[in-house]
Amino acid sequence: MARIQLAELTAFVAVAEHRSFTKAAAQVGIALPTMSQTIRSLEERLGVRLFNRTTRSVAVTEAGERLLSEVQPILEGLDHALESVNSFRDKPIGTLRLAVARSASAIVNAGRAMPLMQPFLEEYPAVRLEIFIEDAETDIVGGRFDAGIRVGHRIERDMTILRLADEFKVLAVAAPAYVARHPQPSAPKDLHAHNCIRFRTPWDGSISPWVFTKGNEHAEIAVEGSLIVNDLEVALSATLEGVGVGYLPEPMIASELAQGRLVVLLEDWSRTLPGVFLYHPSRRQTPMPLQVFLRFVEKWRRHTRTSEG
Repeated sequence: MARIQLAELTAFVAVAEHRSFTKAAAQVGIALPTMSQTIRSLEERLGVRLFNRTTRSVAVTEAGERLLSEVQPILEGLDHALESVNSFRDKPIGTLRLAVARSASAIVNAGRAMPLMQPFLEEYPAVRLEIFIEDAETDIVGGRFDAGIRVGHRIERDMTILRLADEFKVLAVAAPAYVARHPQPSAPKDLHAHNCIRFRTPWDGSISPWVFTKGNEHAEIAVEGSLIVNDLEVALSATLEGVGVGYLPEPMIASELAQGRLVVLLEDWSRTLPGVFLYHPSRRQTPMPLQVFLRFVEKWRRHTRTSEG
């Protein structure tokens, strides 16, 4: 049997994990035709079929499952071995892959958290940073991401977390032009009489109710409206245009509120969420690019608190 190349085994594992040639090619960083040819060549040399392919799906054969169980630990061991050498370098090298929830991206961008990426890359020029903006809730382990960024209440409990943005309020707001045409609500139930911009959650497709608290009082309102979106930036744009009432994170709308482009409708009522966090698996050996990124974020957070104080 001709010598099997490491690149072929890496390609095989990527396809097996993703059950998709397209996603595997994107992960490995090669063209889709090259990925298909690599797997065909590997199957021909092994003399067995590793995948059953249809136009709609990719399934691992019994032979493929056996090979995957043997090869996966070997490749992970090689990754760990190479990573262990990284600590001896003057400047860390490697790829840092982050899965960022779209909602968290909108919040931290508004809160000036994402601009830390540019100084990080300046300080660590040998690190390649890949940011994947996700709509659904990506499994960062299965997707081979080093870490993720989400709003805190949606993070798995077995993860190690690092705060990026403090807790924040979600507010009912509208443009002055909309307010001029409609009566001001005095309680959350009054929103039933308003055209509210509703949000369909990307992770399960449900339309979220609007939740408010005021001291010990609690209200959950299933609002109605002519516009449904699944993106906070679109919701903000529609609110600014006077389409209806928006329900938006305060960090995202702080400048619009300050400039008078939006007004808060229920000043005593809001929802508080725990903040935005970077999270990563708890494991023995954290990749060096992630180690230095975590230290960089902690330093940036200390500097931010000092500047605000």
